[in-house]
Amino acid sequence: MRNHFCLAALLALSAGSSACVSAAVPLAAAPVAAEPFRARAPTEEIIYFVLPDRFANGDAGNDRGGLKGDRLKTGFDPTHKAFYLGGDLKGLTARLDYIRGLGATAIWLGPIYKNKPVQGPTGDESAGYHGYWITDFTQVDPHFGGEADLRAFVDAAHARGMKVYLDIITNHTADVIAFRECNPCAYRPLAEGPPYTAYVPAGEEEVKVPGWLNNPRWYHNRGNTTFQGENSRHGDFFGLDDLATEDPHVVQGFIDIFGSWIDRYRIDGFRIDTVQHVNPEFWQVFAPAMLERARAEGIPNFHLFAEVATSEMNPGYTARWSHISGIPAMLDFAFSEAVHQTAGGNAGTSVLEQLFNGDVLYKGGEGYALQQPTFIGNHDQGRFAMFVDRQNPAASAEEKLARVKLGHAMLFLFRGVPTVYSGDEQGFVGRGGDQSARQPLFASQVAEYNAQPLVGTASTTAADNFDSRHPLYQLIQQLSAARQASKALRAGKQVTRWSEPQPGLFAASRFDPETGREVVVLFNTSPKPVSMHVVVERRSTTFTPLVGQCAPAVRSTGSYPVTLPAFGFAACAATE
Repeated sequence: MRNHFCLAALLALSAGSSACVSAAVPLAAAPVAAEPFRARAPTEEIIYFVLPDRFANGDAGNDRGGLKGDRLKTGFDPTHKAFYLGGDLKGLTARLDYIRGLGATAIWLGPIYKNKPVQGPTGDESAGYHGYWITDFTQVDPHFGGEADLRAFVDAAHARGMKVYLDIITNHTADVIAFRECNPCAYRPLAEGPPYTAYVPAGEEEVKVPGWLNNPRWYHNRGNTTFQGENSRHGDFFGLDDLATEDPHVVQGFIDIFGSWIDRYRIDGFRIDTVQHVNPEFWQVFAPAMLERARAEGIPNFHLFAEVATSEMNPGYTARWSHISGIPAMLDFAFSEAVHQTAGGNAGTSVLEQLFNGDVLYKGGEGYALQQPTFIGNHDQGRFAMFVDRQNPAASAEEKLARVKLGHAMLFLFRGVPTVYSGDEQGFVGRGGDQSARQPLFASQVAEYNAQPLVGTASTTAADNFDSRHPLYQLIQQLSAARQASKALRAGKQVTRWSEPQPGLFAASRFDPETGREVVVLFNTSPKPVSMHVVVERRSTTFTPLVGQCAPAVRSTGSYPVTLPAFGFAACAATE
């Protein structure tokens, strides 16, 4: 059985053809029976994001990826943050109970496909340890193990009722293509001439897999993007070879590539990289093809979520892509920025109200926002503790820990699907984004990482950091348990009850979608205690705590007393 998408109706074909080009999506002869954990909707999950190179080293034999020579050949240098440190799939599999113990129900696995080991100009080389410089889209990078190791990881996660999401890239490949005219090349606008003269350097003619990726005709070849205007979609992303995703051949090629990963491993979702750098028509075909491929494999709740990166607190920017891409969820960058400003900084809590008022902008409105993965730090921007430290350099260690706890409480108690970045639960800080935010949980030999104090512990990254007694690990456990105990917190509509233009109280109600029962979530972003009353539903009269300290009853009908310490938080569930 084959399903056909009319690409010509969706894609602006460079040749101007009006023919309907068939995107064939092979389906299973009969649906595969779904395991019980697959019945969970995306809103039910708690996601743990991990870069496999930076978690645990289970097999020192694959540290060099089967390559010989120095770090510029193998990519391996455990003393340098820009190179492979040694983490792999066997190490990750061996530590699954640590992740499950945190309360996570799904693992977002950084790209595991075979990468170009090293690239970059002389003197500024770095390795593909992060996974975003792909040469072979069909196999596991040997630095992480092999097909059997990935299968063992997925099977072990599924045996624990945990889902696995793979990070995927369609915008670019590793930097292989060169240009006759210049290197590097500034962007050549579409209106100012043809692409640069592209060629593949000797020795790399067949480095990419599948083979069609080796032909420069499937790339834009217009030089480096400045991330503005048309070059945001047609330019090379930091020199990486930018694919012509408007071409039906490329569309079908990626449907085949990533559909095969669903077929082979029956994984549960994709996080999609650099979505705003690809034409939306590509996603309008690709996204439904992946969802249908998953359904055919007995995966009814396949979670597709997109990276549309921004450093602004602007939900409209992300919401636009929910309309034009057809992708069912976006990583909530606006949420991250709002938490940075309030729990991490000194903005008024009205910033949070502004954020949530924007939920109506998403396709389908507030319901779309419920299934968006939310986060407060990541491997690109930096860790939340770093933002706290940067905005409060003179604060005490106690205040910094309290703010980091408050940020995590917001992550778990507000609408959305909480996503924890590996190492945040151990108090990792970092001095910036990118390489400076990618500390390993196994003992590090990187001087920059090891010189920095952690939050909530006297340990450093020079030792293993898998401590289930760490105050942040334990807090996330508690928040995970509260979320699992409350349908309102997992999937409930959210209504703002109180905000103010200065640091202080923010209050909102979450509602159980089945019973309508209310949970009041409360946050104090001020260094002083707060005490006041907030509006609740008239039928909500008595309350029990899910998190923190809660008043047992309303003062009068519809008026709930709130008392929170500095940087305190609570979730209070109505029992009547």
